[in-house]
Amino acid sequence: MDLYSPLTALKGVGEKRQKLYQKLGINTVGDLLEHYPRGYLDLTGSLAIRDASDERPSAVKAVVTQKSQPKLIRRGLTVSKVRATDMERDILITFFNAKYTVEALEVGKEYIFYGDFTKRLTGGEMNSPAVISPEESGFLPQYPLTEGLSSKMVSVQMKTAIENCGHLIKETLSTDILEEYGLCSKEEAIRSIHFPKGQEDLEKAKKRLIFEEFLTFTLGMSLTKGKTRTASGNAFSDLSTDDFEKSLGFELTGAQKRVIAECKRDMCSSVPMSRLIQGDVGSGKTAVAASCMYFAAKNGFQSAMMAPTEVLAAQHKATLEKMFAPFGIKVGLLTGSMKASEKAAVKSAVKSGEITIVTGTHALIQEDVEFENLGLIITDEQHRFGVRQRMALGKKGRSPHTIVMSATPIPRTLAFVLYGDLDVSILDEMPKNRIPVKTYLVGPELSQRALGFVRNFAKEGKQSYIVCPLVERNEDSLPLEAAADLAEQIAGQELVDCNVGLLHGRMKPAEKERVMEAFAENRLQVLVSTTVIEVGVDVPNAVCMVIENADRFGLSQLHQLRGRVGRGKEQSYCILISGNKNPETKRRLEVIAKTTDGFKVAEEDLKLRGPGDFFGYRQSGLPMLKMADMMTDIKLLELAKKAAAEILEKDPKLERKEYSVLSANIQRLLEETAM
Repeated sequence: MDLYSPLTALKGVGEKRQKLYQKLGINTVGDLLEHYPRGYLDLTGSLAIRDASDERPSAVKAVVTQKSQPKLIRRGLTVSKVRATDMERDILITFFNAKYTVEALEVGKEYIFYGDFTKRLTGGEMNSPAVISPEESGFLPQYPLTEGLSSKMVSVQMKTAIENCGHLIKETLSTDILEEYGLCSKEEAIRSIHFPKGQEDLEKAKKRLIFEEFLTFTLGMSLTKGKTRTASGNAFSDLSTDDFEKSLGFELTGAQKRVIAECKRDMCSSVPMSRLIQGDVGSGKTAVAASCMYFAAKNGFQSAMMAPTEVLAAQHKATLEKMFAPFGIKVGLLTGSMKASEKAAVKSAVKSGEITIVTGTHALIQEDVEFENLGLIITDEQHRFGVRQRMALGKKGRSPHTIVMSATPIPRTLAFVLYGDLDVSILDEMPKNRIPVKTYLVGPELSQRALGFVRNFAKEGKQSYIVCPLVERNEDSLPLEAAADLAEQIAGQELVDCNVGLLHGRMKPAEKERVMEAFAENRLQVLVSTTVIEVGVDVPNAVCMVIENADRFGLSQLHQLRGRVGRGKEQSYCILISGNKNPETKRRLEVIAKTTDGFKVAEEDLKLRGPGDFFGYRQSGLPMLKMADMMTDIKLLELAKKAAAEILEKDPKLERKEYSVLSANIQRLLEETAM
């Protein structure tokens, strides 16, 4: 048996159990060893019944004195009662549908029971606790599971794997790194993370594994950055863009002027620009991007702007066309749903240079799209693209300059992990005429009042959105029926005097365009929509947004949705409707109600949900951090960045033998995260 052996090589793993492990992404013995516990049952303290905490998970050691026969309470539910004592106090334990667990308990034998404990005068009570053998003291690992697997099963197989293959675990880090940063070996870390002998052991293992995760990703991003930075770019001449900026009809903020200057400085360098422009909703990223495209055009280069949806790509095209019309700069659009003849015409005009600026979706990176002289590429809402897609567009020119735009405010620690290959510019100033959106959190009982609010706005000639969420975040299908039913209901009842439209993700692009065009032109007063309007729809006349079941969204997603209103000169409103009584959920939603600062919202969202779910779904390009937490492990992140810099200074391409395993791990990470 070795690290590459299938799991069936382990005792107790047949084909059926192997399939359960595969659901967790575990295919080999080596994969199993890297399936780290999500927590531990701490059995190191007192296990006396009198010391157990009321209404909290506790472990108590007691001897079984009595057990009852299971009783059928109702169809599909049996209850068994077990009494136990630690010779000082007693405990009553209730098991539900646990026939075999109760049968296995022996009267007169001592066990450890772990679960929620409720204090009583003579002792306490527990419902369906875990039953643990007294020999299993210390820290018991609790693993991420799938139905059919238990932490006990995983633990048994983990012990076998470590006994047989622990000595085969390859050291990833060089001796000097281990010594300089006070890290234990990889083998010791793996053994201790699964079966720590004490708190000190556990902390040493965590430090080592977290450091390695951060180091691997930091090096990966640095090497990716190196590939783009060493290529010879197109050094632009430092020409003025004042005429374009004066033509916009509004004064740029200080932050916009600063970021434009940063971009122009980069584009005048022979090293290709790779810059992230990050700003809150309404901070003016489009104007910055347009100024940079104008700068490229004055230097004789074309620009391409890739957006995640056809609706957004078409909107960018319309916006840029108006901006560049006075300067005779032609703007084109290329999307997958266009007719073949339309695509062919646009591709021909892009190849000949007749079209100077082209906006589009993934259609821009198709092999048959050629540019005459591509000098600048811009990707909008970067978290929706893998880095590899961005690089594919970059190959259309001779090392063009790159701008990435994100309207999702990202905490700096997460920005580093997501965009480690980019320089970062932040638009941290809102236009002077921007009025903050007023946000209210209400219960379902006020839904009718919210619709009355919408109706009153419609009478004044103003527009509103009503947003329906996904039923479950991981569900494949959108709640078309819910959105369609709601649209039909309110159009026939509460909002009978309004023109109500419906927009959802399964509509054909042409249908979406028609609906959005009707809404933009105020032929629809109310738009019932799924989250397809999360990005890109710009309707200044929309002043109200009602979000149904707001608790089913992430905070950052709610903030993005809210950003669809408040884009004009009128006071705008966002009404969050939620019937969820969970105190934590209520506290989370109150964050949105209390602040319009997207960066504060993002910090809170990352704390509450973790990076994997940060955008409401698992995005491409985000590393699978098994151990590291970017909010609590910032010091280790900084140490890993320092170590990465030291390694690359000695060996810029990681070609030394001592870095061979680390280099292989980095390559695997880059492939997994589509970098």
